[in-house]
Amino acid sequence: MIIIDGKDLVLGRLASFAAKRLLEGERVIVLNAEQAIISGRKDTTLESYKAWLETRNVANPKKGPFHPRRPEDIVRRAIRGMLPHDKPKGREAFRRLRVYVGVPEEFSGKETVKVPGAHLAELSTRRFIRVGELSKMLGGRF
Repeated sequence: MIIIDGKDLVLGRLASFAAKRLLEGERVIVLNAEQAIISGRKDTTLESYKAWLETRNVANPKKGPFHPRRPEDIVRRAIRGMLPHDKPKGREAFRRLRVYVGVPEEFSGKETVKVPGAHLAELSTRRFIRVGELSKMLGGRF
């Protein structure tokens, strides 16, 4: 079982690391999902996510596709995007993933794994938005 603290980690790098471990057969738990970051300008990131949210079925919008707004669901969806989720191997891997906002009592004090090259300090730019902040702007609640 691998426990990853998502605080100040770049979402894409966190997702690729987690997906790799899931495909290797390990259980992955991501804590502090709302504190992960997406690099780039805030307004540009927000615009692209809003456009993505508006994507619906032309014939019947109630049929979807449905897009996540809550921070843990945004992180879960990013990880799912790096898995072959339409194949049995990918579905099994995705079932081994757990994502939490904050740190539940059962995981407090446990050792977390460092994701290489994913920390905010290693980012070449200071332009970023936190997943929790993005979620609030999209109307998600947590």
